[in-house]
Amino acid sequence: MDNDYFSIDAILAENQKIQCTFKVDVPEVGHLGGGNDRDASAILIKAPAKLPIPMWLAYIILLSEWADLTIPAPFGPRVRNALKADPRSVRLSALVGAGGLWYGFGKMIMDILDDEQANIMSDVLTKAFRGRLTEVIDQAQHFAALGVAGSAVDAAQSFREGLDGTERELFALAQESSKRTKRWYENHDRTRQGTRR
Repeated sequence: MDNDYFSIDAILAENQKIQCTFKVDVPEVGHLGGGNDRDASAILIKAPAKLPIPMWLAYIILLSEWADLTIPAPFGPRVRNALKADPRSVRLSALVGAGGLWYGFGKMIMDILDDEQANIMSDVLTKAFRGRLTEVIDQAQHFAALGVAGSAVDAAQSFREGLDGTERELFALAQESSKRTKRWYENHDRTRQGTRR
């Protein structure tokens, strides 16, 4: 996923909310707390208030040092431990909303962390991707070979339903590639058999 201004994936990933703990009192932004007051702009956010802030706004708040970031639950210890145990067992699409862009959201979180935390996050994302990639490609090739009839309800289907948006794209590309390769082999075999006669 690129951070292009016009990238739908980037827009969806930036729409995720992250928990911020305010370090200072911030006037005239009380509407961020979701209050029902009509004059919400006059409300003060007092430290140490904890509020979920959209990613696109969190950049400014964090860089202004008004608040600290709390690592979101989709990248917390529970998820990390589950990924360490078996990356294929984690339903990444269920961890974040908006199309299940877990890797994209993680990349954006990684961009605002300090170097040490960013390296840990990068390691989690990379290991999860590597641990799941073989299964994504294997299932894509398997279901490309089965065609429409391959809709069994089992652990493989559960895995496919839990794919992140990036993994779904790779699945579709690998499936199409497998179909094209199969067609090429079939056409190549017919051509070879026709020249032998």
